[in-house]
Amino acid sequence: MAEYAHFEGSKQHGHYGATGTGIALAEATVAAAWNVQGPSSRASFLDEARELFGVVLPRTPNTIAKSGTMNALWLAPASWLLVEGDAAKLTDFASRRDALNAVGGALFDLSASRVAWKISGIHVTTLLSKHCPLDFHPRAFASGTCAQSLFGHVNALFARAEDGFTIMVARSFAHDVWHALCESAAQFGYDVQPTAPYR
Repeated sequence: MAEYAHFEGSKQHGHYGATGTGIALAEATVAAAWNVQGPSSRASFLDEARELFGVVLPRTPNTIAKSGTMNALWLAPASWLLVEGDAAKLTDFASRRDALNAVGGALFDLSASRVAWKISGIHVTTLLSKHCPLDFHPRAFASGTCAQSLFGHVNALFARAEDGFTIMVARSFAHDVWHALCESAAQFGYDVQPTAPYR
């Protein structure tokens, strides 16, 4: 797998916008993003996926399972996104794909096509609500859950952790999304923080 190429628009660290910091933005580097597909009702498929990736694929809609730095995000009843920030952890794509094929599953490498950012701060839900119809209140969007929706005109995947949200979009729309994030965060004051691996 080619070395991950950082999204250049996220590299200018510093404070921007209004005085005070209501938002923090940081690129979350994705070492590997693999789409796993297969029958969630078939035990042999689920067992093989757990052996291959070291994480139990979540079967509850819009939930996330974690094992170390590995994240398994539920996308659909037969589709999950595995996201790993450590390049040493998710390797040997071809052999894992073949093993999954043998139990009725499929594996697709999306690593080069995705960009992710960590977004946090006291105004994070207000910022995201400016661009997305999802309800980001903790009662509706709890930590450990994820959802697919739009950010402006761009398809996006949102994941929530205790310390904020991660948003992932197609690389071809990254500049548009980054510009919208910065423009909307300016009224609150925002810090662009150093790049860190996806967690």
